[in-house]
Amino acid sequence: MKFLDQAKVYVRSGDGGAGAVSFLREKFVEFGGPNGGNGGRGGDIVIECVDGLNTLIDYRYQQHFKAKTGTHGMGKDRAGANGEATVLRVPVGTQVFEDDNETLIADMTKVGQRVVLLSGGNGGFGNAHFKTSSNQAPRHANPGIPGVEKWIWLRLKLIADAGLVGLPNAGKSTFLAAVSAAKPKIAAYPFTTLHPNLGVVSIGERDFVLADIPGLIEGASEGAGIGDRFLGHIERCGVLIHLIDGTQDDIKHAYQTIRTELAAYDERLGEKPEIVVLNKVDAIEPDDLKEKLKILKKISKADVLQVSGVTGKGVDMVLYGVIETLDAEKAAKLEAERRKAEPNWAP
Repeated sequence: MKFLDQAKVYVRSGDGGAGAVSFLREKFVEFGGPNGGNGGRGGDIVIECVDGLNTLIDYRYQQHFKAKTGTHGMGKDRAGANGEATVLRVPVGTQVFEDDNETLIADMTKVGQRVVLLSGGNGGFGNAHFKTSSNQAPRHANPGIPGVEKWIWLRLKLIADAGLVGLPNAGKSTFLAAVSAAKPKIAAYPFTTLHPNLGVVSIGERDFVLADIPGLIEGASEGAGIGDRFLGHIERCGVLIHLIDGTQDDIKHAYQTIRTELAAYDERLGEKPEIVVLNKVDAIEPDDLKEKLKILKKISKADVLQVSGVTGKGVDMVLYGVIETLDAEKAAKLEAERRKAEPNWAP
């Protein structure tokens, strides 16, 4: 299945049905009177978050969605049926934007979540509605109110607990394949990964979702390489695993390039908790490894973990670090919410 994380679609809610103009005509009924029914309401445009989807590929082949028109009113005081709603089914993590691609309408984060994007038009009143003591035989009815139409953007942002970032060929796909059942494409050339991959990681008695983001290069925030298109998928991550290829010469530049591009895309990405990992340590001489660890620790101002995605060395340390960081972030969030609800609360 092809991966598509952005789509533009046209939506239109249903028109309301027209009211009816009708009069009672029955044998032995001397005074009939108006009995035109009301029109039915037009169908809504609804977006629903469902399980089992991980791409917006369906919206590449169909971009126009229209809800049904309400049924017109009929004689004998029969009201028209409401129009059927049109439901757009999207994966968890989908955001809905206005045509300007900036104004957020809805953020679909839970399975079963439903949001009415456009309401259908109201049905018109039949002539029975307009009967009064001074106008006992009205000969007019209301037409239904037209539906509403607009273009919207659907943008998928994968919901993962941790995200893998790094330069092309840093070993992100190999790492993901080593710690989960995911089977990303792995090859010895840049930009092997062309779209994000997700894997469920189990460590101890805990599970978390890990996202492999396509490699970034210098200038990605300005569109270089694959650009920063996929960085949106790590906006929801609780922690970033920054993989650095230990076999390259300029470790300092490799680290700074990614940090610069993250901050250029969104300041909040640059502030996320980060686990710095030197990868491919099995292919580095001991003296060279020691020097690179020293440089990386100085520039990142953090503890640097040593990993080999091929042999599995040090992988568990990274995974336990992710669990520890996620737990700390969750505890901090709960404490912040509690402080907000109870200003005088103290731990």
